[in-house]
Amino acid sequence: MTALFLPALQASDRIRILVWDEQQPEQKQAYGEKFLGETIAAHLEQLPDLVVKNARLEDPDQGLSDATLDATDVLIFWSHRRAKEQNDDRMEAVVKRVMQGRLALISLHSAHWSKPFVRLMQERAKEDAIKSLPESERGSAQWEFSNATPYYQGVGRAARITPFVEKLDGQVYKLTLPACVFPMYRNDGAPSHVTTLLPRHPIAAGLPAQWDIPRTEMYAEPFHVPAPDEVVFEEKWDKGEHFRSGCVWKVGRGRVFYFRPGHETYPVFKHAETLLVLENALRWLAPGAAK
Repeated sequence: MTALFLPALQASDRIRILVWDEQQPEQKQAYGEKFLGETIAAHLEQLPDLVVKNARLEDPDQGLSDATLDATDVLIFWSHRRAKEQNDDRMEAVVKRVMQGRLALISLHSAHWSKPFVRLMQERAKEDAIKSLPESERGSAQWEFSNATPYYQGVGRAARITPFVEKLDGQVYKLTLPACVFPMYRNDGAPSHVTTLLPRHPIAAGLPAQWDIPRTEMYAEPFHVPAPDEVVFEEKWDKGEHFRSGCVWKVGRGRVFYFRPGHETYPVFKHAETLLVLENALRWLAPGAAK
C-alpha cells in the first residue's frame, strides 16, 4: 500500500489565534496545572491549520501589543474580576482592528464585561441607533450617550432593556448604551441543556441538535446587548432559566462571537462540544474566511 503524504500547511495558510486569559487562581480547581486559556490553547495547538499563542493580563502591553495584534486573526478572550484593569489603549487597539475587519473577537462567559466586548457592543448600538432613524434625519441628528462604563453594575429584572434611544429636543437623541449584563446568575454547578438553533450555521458544524454541559454557572435573560445578527445556541436550565448562549454580531467590517459557557471553577473547556464550538467559530470568523 502506498503511503499518502500531505504537504504541511504554509504559515501564511494557517489561522493565527491569540488566547487571552485573565488567569484567575480559581481556574486551577477545574484545570489543574494549566489555566483556562492555556487549556484552550493546548487543544487548539493540536490542529494543523492553526497557529496558537497565549497572552495574559500580566504580560507587557497586557499581551496585546500592536505587533501581536497585527499577527492575529482571531482573539479568544476570557476575563472576569479584573476588567477595570484592562488598559484602555490596548483594548481600543482590539476594537479598532475588529471594526476594520482585520481581527475577529470571541468573547467567553464573564468576558461579557471585558472592555473589548463592551466597546464593540457600544459601537454596534450606535450603528443600530443611526439606522433606526428615518434616512432623512440621520445626517443632522445629534447624539448624547449614557452608560458608557457599565462594568460590574447590575440590572434588575424590571429594568428597561439596553441599548435604547430616546428623542430629546429638536434633532437631539440620547442613546443609553448596552449594560452587557443580565439580571440573574446562579453558580450552583447545575447542568445546562444546549439547543443548536441554527444547525446549518458553520459554528454549529458537527454539533448535535441538543447537548448538555454537565456543570456550569447559570445566566438568565434578558441579556442587555444589541440584537444579535444570529443566535446559534440557546441554553436552558431545569429551574426554568434560559439564555442566548451563542451570538454573532457584525460590527463595522468585523465580527464578534459571544459564547456564554466557561465559568472558571468547572471544566467547561474539557468537553468535546464546547471545544468544537470554538474550533468552528474561529475558522468561520477569521478575516478572509468564506461567510
